[in-house]
Amino acid sequence: MTTVQIPERMNFAAMAPRVFKAVLALDAAAREGLDPALLELVQIRASQINTCAYCLDYHTRDARKGGESEERLYQLSAWHESSLYTAKERAALALTEAITLLPDGVTDEIYDQAREHFDDKELAQLIALIFTVNVWNRMNVTTRKTPGTT
Repeated sequence: MTTVQIPERMNFAAMAPRVFKAVLALDAAAREGLDPALLELVQIRASQINTCAYCLDYHTRDARKGGESEERLYQLSAWHESSLYTAKERAALALTEAITLLPDGVTDEIYDQAREHFDDKELAQLIALIFTVNVWNRMNVTTRKTPGTT
């Protein structure tokens, strides 16, 4: 099998180090208090939607290290049709899709569903995690950060 080399456009961290460090700090703050398994599912799902190869590689590796099953990782893009996710995970994934896609906004139904499973502090953290992974996705897709690199 022959692979195609996709050249990286720029090393964003080197070119905008203050911005990169600020996003790292935002990322650390957004993760506080969230279940690590849920955190990875949310980040993977947003990265699937945004077609961020680097983030998909990064977060699926972390999810596997954390004990996530291959079956759940494979079915994540079709979570609506899968019985492998809890009601809480489904609410988080629905919110992830709504925030990531945004053309229709976040409906009251999706927001209220998330509130059934997350208290206000957890929900704020989840929202922060979702917009943070979207920042990473946009940064890495734009600059074509190479999967498998740090």
